[in-house]
This record gives sequence, structure tokens and C-alpha cells, in this order.
Amino acid sequence: MQEISVLWQQILEKLELRVSSVSYMLWIKTIKPIEIDEKDNLILAAQSVSAKNQILRNFIDKIGDCCFEVVGKPFKIVVLDQNEEIEYLKNNKVEEKNVSANEEKNPFVEKFTFDNFVVGKSNQFVYAAARTVAENPGKRYNPLFIYGGVGLGKTHLLHSIGNYLRQFSPDLKIMYVTCEQFTNDYISSLYSPTKNKAIMEFRGKYRKLDVLMVDDIQGISNKKETQEEFFNTFNELMLSNKQVIICSDRPPKEIATLEERLRSRFSMGLIHDIQQPDIETRIAILHKKSQLEKYYAEDEVINYIAEQVDTNIRELEGKLSEVYFLATLSGKKVATMEEVEDIFTNQKEEHKNELSPDKIISVVCDYFNISYNDIVGKKKNKEIVEPRMIAIYLISEILNLPLVNIGKLFGGRDHTTIMHSRDKITEEIKFNKKTQTLVNEIKKSL
Repeated sequence: MQEISVLWQQILEKLELRVSSVSYMLWIKTIKPIEIDEKDNLILAAQSVSAKNQILRNFIDKIGDCCFEVVGKPFKIVVLDQNEEIEYLKNNKVEEKNVSANEEKNPFVEKFTFDNFVVGKSNQFVYAAARTVAENPGKRYNPLFIYGGVGLGKTHLLHSIGNYLRQFSPDLKIMYVTCEQFTNDYISSLYSPTKNKAIMEFRGKYRKLDVLMVDDIQGISNKKETQEEFFNTFNELMLSNKQVIICSDRPPKEIATLEERLRSRFSMGLIHDIQQPDIETRIAILHKKSQLEKYYAEDEVINYIAEQVDTNIRELEGKLSEVYFLATLSGKKVATMEEVEDIFTNQKEEHKNELSPDKIISVVCDYFNISYNDIVGKKKNKEIVEPRMIAIYLISEILNLPLVNIGKLFGGRDHTTIMHSRDKITEEIKFNKKTQTLVNEIKKSL
């Protein structure tokens, strides 16, 4: 059996496709895997009693289904709150069992390698840069800043670099963290009973590395003290010719409230984006997924999924998993168009019924990190106006509400104002790549 952390990462990838982005961030991503015990119980820990209750009430079946897809056999899912976790660890000595395993534990997902990364026009430049960095850390493209939408392969490339370095440069000290993990580490050191010692340990942990990889750096927005600490960590590593690799869902210039000196530092090396894959690349990705997972599907199935899902590789691969899983439930060895039609027809109806104007507005607010009151209110600064127009466009396009009704949602605005916002975004999608990407990413979240 693989390490619990690796298995859980694979389960998370599937869960992210099954729940809303808000639910994923609030309840799913915060779950901590503990172990799989001898009775095939998957032991998980929630952040709080309320989080445990939310998981048991709304997500336990989805977790079980995704676990089955990854491991190939059923597990009983056991969720603990924070006090139950402490008691469980003490009684079962999980920490002691994991000490020796962690010495050899690979923090990178083993299947995320350069060999398994499908290269196409949308990502060939970033792939080449990542290979160069892996082969010559600290020598070229330092820092390497990769950005792009959710599920386009950024994390895959980070783990590919990590797996390559572990194999060919095993003596290097490498660390992969999310921005959230870096922030939490720093906050923990500030509130430690031995604060000065804890901060020194924190700095030693991050500043004595040969390679630091930070995912989702956009999370550093609005965190002034964390930005200061990251800035100093970044400088220390760069002055020592150590490699820094950063991933984000947007370029540095679009990360709100990012200090100018950090923007400047990020621009010292190479900044490049991963774009949405074209149809040929999507087909190749699905064939690669089929080979790796031993999913057998007719070519017509592969081509149809590639045509229908054009925004996100995770969703693309997730749809193939769903289709094949449905085929196996019917006793088939090869997925056919019958399963494809069932899944796509049902999900279109479910999504349409679940969506509401409030849901769309809330998702847009989450994406741009602005408040609901601001987006429906009277503010006219650019940071609010663009999200407002996108929300209006999406409500009009997806729900087909009358313009007058949409105007009422946005503080009683006149229908001509609503029409102008809708038409402006419609035109921008045709000619402005940035707007097109924003809208597609928000649609994915919906």
C-alpha cells in the first residue's frame, strides 16, 4: 500500500471534481489523513467538531467513492475531531509508526513525472523550463514562476521536478509547500511558547534548502507579515544560488496587494503561463491516463470527452474516471458511449438545477476576493466593476434571466446598464484572452 499522504492526494484530486470550490476549500482540503488501519478503516481528522459534522453530513459518501476509485476496494471512512485525533494518536501510537516511514517518505506524488506529463502547444515552453531547472537547479531560470488556471498541470510539473531531483540529485535538500502551509508554519512559530526559538527553527527550515517549491503563492495576498518573511526567505535562498520555483493561478502583477518588491523579485527569473490544452493535447492526455490507470475506453469515448471538457485537465481526467467506473458497475470491461451519455446528460441537468444568481455572485466574489455587498453595491473602482460585469454576464448566459430581474439583484440598476455589462464581457471573451480565461475558470468553479 502506498503512503497514506500519497493516497490521500490522489483522493483529493478526485474529490475536487465532485464538490463545489467553496466546499472543497472549507471542508475537504482541510482534512488531515491519519492512517489506514488493519481493519481497512481510513482514519481522517477534521479541524473541528463542526467541520467533522459537515463532512459526515455532506461528503462522507463522496470520500468513500473516490477512495474506492483510487485504491480499488472499499474502506470505512472514520472522521475524528481535534480531541478525538489526539486521543487516537496516543492510543494507537501512529506518530511512532510513521517516524521510520517518514525518513524514506517521498513528499512528491510518484505518478507526477516528466515522462507522464503530456506536452502540447499550450505547455511546451513551461515544460522545457521545468526540465532545465530540474537538470540544473540554481543555474538557469531562477526563480521560475509558473502560472495558469486550476487543473492545467502546474502542480504536476512541481512534483515532476521534485521526483527528478530525488532520483538524480538525492543529496539536495528539497521542499514542496503550499502558500497556506508556509503561512501556517510562520504563524505557528509566532504563537509558540518559545517564540524566538520557534522563529529561528522556522527560518532554518526554509532558508537552508537547496530547492524551495511554493504552490498557490496567490494566497500570500493581504498577509503583510507573511510577505515580509517570504521576501527575506526568498532573498536568502537567491543570494546562495539556491533554486526557487513558484506556482500561482495568475501572474505576479495580478496578485492583489502583493508588495512591489516581491513582484520585482519574482520577475528576476522566468515568468510563464500554462494555457488551456488544445483538442489534440486533450486527446493525448486521455490516452495517457488510460494507459496509466488501465482504463479501457473506445476511441469515440476519448474523443467525445476531449471535445466536451476544454477548460481543465483534472476535470478532463475525472470525466474519464467516472465513465470507466460506471462501465465497470455495469460489468463492462470497455467504456462505451452509453456511459458517456448517461454521465454528461445527468450532470448537465444537476448543474442547471443547483445554480442560482446568488450562487454565481458568491463564486465570482470568492474568485476575486471581494465582498458580496461591494459587487452588488455602488462602488465603481476597477477591482469591483470587472467582477460585477462578469457576474452579470454569467447570470444572463447561464440562467437566462430577464435584464430587469438581474438589475434588481445588483442594487436596482437599470436594464440598459445590465445590457451594457453583458455585451461588454461577451465581446471581450472573443478578443481578450485574459477575460476568456477568467470566465472559463469561474464557470469551472460553478
